[in-house]
Amino acid sequence: MKTITIYDIAREAQVSVATVSRVLNDTAPVKASTRDTIMRVIEKYQFQPNALARSLLKKETGTIAMILPDITNPFFPEVFWGAENIARDKGYTFFLCNTAGQYSRESEYLSILREKRVDGIIFLGGRINLVNCPPELSQEVIELSRHVPIVLVNGNLPKSNLHRIYTDEAAGAALATQHLLDLGHKNIGFIGGMDDTSTTQVKIKSVKKTLKEHGLELRKEWLKSGEFSVNGGRELMNQILDLKDRPTAVLCVNDLTAIGAIKATIEHGLRIPEDISIVGFDDSPLSTAVNPELTTVSQNTNQLGELAVETLHQIINGKNPRKQIILKPQLVVRKSTGVRK
Repeated sequence: MKTITIYDIAREAQVSVATVSRVLNDTAPVKASTRDTIMRVIEKYQFQPNALARSLLKKETGTIAMILPDITNPFFPEVFWGAENIARDKGYTFFLCNTAGQYSRESEYLSILREKRVDGIIFLGGRINLVNCPPELSQEVIELSRHVPIVLVNGNLPKSNLHRIYTDEAAGAALATQHLLDLGHKNIGFIGGMDDTSTTQVKIKSVKKTLKEHGLELRKEWLKSGEFSVNGGRELMNQILDLKDRPTAVLCVNDLTAIGAIKATIEHGLRIPEDISIVGFDDSPLSTAVNPELTTVSQNTNQLGELAVETLHQIINGKNPRKQIILKPQLVVRKSTGVRK
């Protein structure tokens, strides 16, 4: 069976190929009678324009890519959910790239995405969260940004001047710390994260600053890092709970770590929050799936995704959106924190 092309449609409708293209893409006015003639021919052959051909004509593929480090971490799917809803409304589809936290995979995807000629890239985690990103990793993204619009979410690259959408994590950590102080806690610990990531260091620095403002300190033995996972949180919390002198409240780098901390606390025969208060970060769906429900800090994950797509859409269409959009975090108080007794 012969494949029907735009040229066949134009020939039978007795119009130019350009006129058929204007009808298909709705890029310019076409006389109603001419449009009706073209649409009858299109419906007759059930013609569907070839996406590749359309992309060559318009120099757009209608595809946005998202690079993220861990699809199992609820934070990233929540950002994707917000992005995907807006992208669909604007006519984009997604190319989702899960790197498993490997910089080599990030590089592979960056190369693939350029070959696929995606219209834009949303980048989360990985190299953009390193405290000291190696110049070659940063330059790789900067070089690609000269050809493909890139938006960074909750991260940055030195000397890149790329568009960024991020939540003020320092303000979020300060909110959580102040909440515990207001409940009467003076002995406060912090667990989770990795020392070489900015998202960890920003939170730790903020906790220390808030405590210092109240004449307190984050004691070295109450600061445990090394993981972002549930198992990591459980192990790190065990180290805290095994201390002879332990804190009465613990802040966690994210909700996964906090859930691990809750498990460890219960296994030690302690009550939450009567014996120890625990605070998470992210306000992921898991925060209400544990018992007790988790006090946490909302990063407005859906909004991060929505704004990332909106920014990309503006860049793709030749507009000049703001370089940085900063979201305010919100403290969500639930049952895992209580008054110090």
